[in-house]
Amino acid sequence: MSTNLSRRSFIQKSTVASAGAALTFGFEERALLAQQSQPAPAASAASSGRSFPRGKLGKLSVSRLICGGNLISSFAHSRDLIYVSPLLRHYFTDEKVFETLALCEAHGLNTAILRLDNNTLRILDGYRKQRGGKIQWIAQVKITENDLDEIPQAIDHGAVAVYVHGGVGDSLVAEGKVGVLGKAIERIKQGGAIAGIGGHSIAVVKACEREKLAPDFYMKTFNSKRYWSAGPMPRHDSVWEETPEETKVLMEEVEQPWVAYKVLGAGAIHPREGFPYAFQNGADFLCVGMFDFQVAEDVELAQLALEKSRSRSRPWST
Repeated sequence: MSTNLSRRSFIQKSTVASAGAALTFGFEERALLAQQSQPAPAASAASSGRSFPRGKLGKLSVSRLICGGNLISSFAHSRDLIYVSPLLRHYFTDEKVFETLALCEAHGLNTAILRLDNNTLRILDGYRKQRGGKIQWIAQVKITENDLDEIPQAIDHGAVAVYVHGGVGDSLVAEGKVGVLGKAIERIKQGGAIAGIGGHSIAVVKACEREKLAPDFYMKTFNSKRYWSAGPMPRHDSVWEETPEETKVLMEEVEQPWVAYKVLGAGAIHPREGFPYAFQNGADFLCVGMFDFQVAEDVELAQLALEKSRSRSRPWST
């Protein structure tokens, strides 16, 4: 009896302490307390080695949650924190990257979006040879008006799809060089890969649709913009979705599959909120950078978000 009473007393005191702390702690502490009060998702078929729901990108069958590459590439949108990228470089050793990719595959995620560079090629080669990894690679490439060489390089190294980096798409459209994106699409398709165009600005999608460039898919940033550092522009590497409502309306009229990225605002939005927001408002796939310890929870939350988003106004890509 005394043991039960002491436990009950401890819980009550802890609850009171947490409530009081919420009044005095800063933003980060309050966010952590809020997360701790939420129960972790229960285990389900999605985390037991079975396949995760998939959709089509061209001829490809792709898991609707895609492993993002910024963390693995030791790059993060860290606002004005200067230590984050070096921290990632120290954390994501080759072995840790292999472990993370293997976890994604074990949870049914069959595709990763990784930028093209020598380190990525080395990592992918090692993962395939040392771990027998089968994860599909969608390559992010950078191009210029006079240089499309990264496209065949990516395809030659096994990329099943290639898309033009969002920042490059933004710049080319702003400079009135939409035709360069058209040439990139042609070059990708000539190489036998699926072709995509990325953009942070809705002007990229608008320009491609206006010029009837017909990529196989779009990479477009999307989140609610409901977090404290969300802008407006100019910003400290903060918001990458300036017009969420306009994006939603625009993509209603777009037939190509839509891969949404920055759905968590570079770590500022919990997936419990970010995933359903993106799926319910039209995204067909989510590209999300994940630490190894986040994979299982992200898969569960994405599965729940998909189940709640079966009926929506924008048709699902199939």
